[in-house]
Amino acid sequence: MRQDHRTPVLIALVLSMALVAMDTTIVATAIPQVVGDLGGIDEVGWVFSVYLLAQTVTIPIYGKLADLYGRKPILVFGVVLFLVGSALSAASWDMVALIGFRALQGLGAGSIGATVNTVAGDLYTVEERGRIQGYLSSVWGISAVVAPAVGGLFAQYASWRWIFLINLPIGALALVLILRGLNEDVVRTRHRIDYAGASLVLLSIGLLILGLLEGGSTWAWDSAGSITTFAVALVAGAAAVLVERRAAEPMLPTWLWTRRLTVATYAATATAGMIVIGLSVYLPNWGQQVLGLSPVAAGFMAASMSMTWPVTSAYSARLYLRIGFRDTALIGALVAIAAAIGLSLLHSDAAVWQPVLCTAVMGGGMGLLFTPLIVGLQNTVGWSQRGTITGGTMFSRFLGQSLGAAAYGAIFNAGLRAHAHASQATRVHESTHLVFVGLLTAAVVTSVLLVAFVPRHFPPAPADQ
Repeated sequence: MRQDHRTPVLIALVLSMALVAMDTTIVATAIPQVVGDLGGIDEVGWVFSVYLLAQTVTIPIYGKLADLYGRKPILVFGVVLFLVGSALSAASWDMVALIGFRALQGLGAGSIGATVNTVAGDLYTVEERGRIQGYLSSVWGISAVVAPAVGGLFAQYASWRWIFLINLPIGALALVLILRGLNEDVVRTRHRIDYAGASLVLLSIGLLILGLLEGGSTWAWDSAGSITTFAVALVAGAAAVLVERRAAEPMLPTWLWTRRLTVATYAATATAGMIVIGLSVYLPNWGQQVLGLSPVAAGFMAASMSMTWPVTSAYSARLYLRIGFRDTALIGALVAIAAAIGLSLLHSDAAVWQPVLCTAVMGGGMGLLFTPLIVGLQNTVGWSQRGTITGGTMFSRFLGQSLGAAAYGAIFNAGLRAHAHASQATRVHESTHLVFVGLLTAAVVTSVLLVAFVPRHFPPAPADQ
């Protein structure tokens, strides 16, 4: 694609990413009104869980399909499916219907998450991708600030149903730009779809994430339901490995989990994902319960991470072109360690600027960490494998967030029990302190993974790819 034709496509990628980035925060803001209208307060957790589950488990599948059939049809399919799910969610008549339609949204979000970064990797050179990743990352920062406010306005002055309807014009514009501007030279050949492998992968990953999301809340970790869920996930995963080794065109090629560079980078991405979810979930609650901030102020405090993230993401290209992808990511991990140390030292009477500063530093570290890893991996493969390797990166990030949600939830609840006789503010502060120590641990583990297992140099793809 000629350079002058890339801008409309980039706008489409940003708009598509905005659909996913806005979704969780805008829905969370309006949940009280949703429950007041539809009822089903006991099922409200599934409004978020089913979306995250559907999104995460399908990302690697969509990544592979984008390699087989091209990015454009997979991205268009995902945006259309997301918009259909949004329209149906707005028309929901009860909580069960809303949960089902949220699953459709999640299936569309999985395609968007897998293909947007892949298309960016196709269109832009390795020198340009840091800046482009900065643009895409800024979507999350803007959404973290704008989406809660918009959701609150809709819920208070209009109807909660508009939190879904607002997706329609955004997605429609993205579709027009994609259909008109994204042109691919894809060789049309017949492919043998790995249905057995795809089914086993979906089953294994789906049960794993379901167990992580529901363990410790819907059922106890040592309950029969939890043990059975993880056991079936393990068996399905083992069966998937056997099937994928024999498949002509495996959905998850064996080189993804046998190549040291890929496995180690995915592991570091997952542990970094744990940092993001822990800070995003527990810092706003600490701000409200301990510092006495309003929900909006506490949300803005956490959003400072999203303000610095795109800045350092855009700057990372200068570093990884000079010192390499691994060492740039390592700097990001070290910055994250410094931020986590600051968070773990916060007192219950801390001034607001202190957690804001720590969170902003953490965002800077994440920008230096995630961008070189995804760009570095993309640079090691050709077009025919870029969707698969990018999908694996995004899946690792979301899997890490699921692992983090489960681990930090258990840590936080243990802290509450240990300080059962203290005041509510004290209980929340001590429990959140343990979570912040967990963030520090995840940051240290990330840096160790980068140093010990990720090669310093990422070999570029052969020229003929």
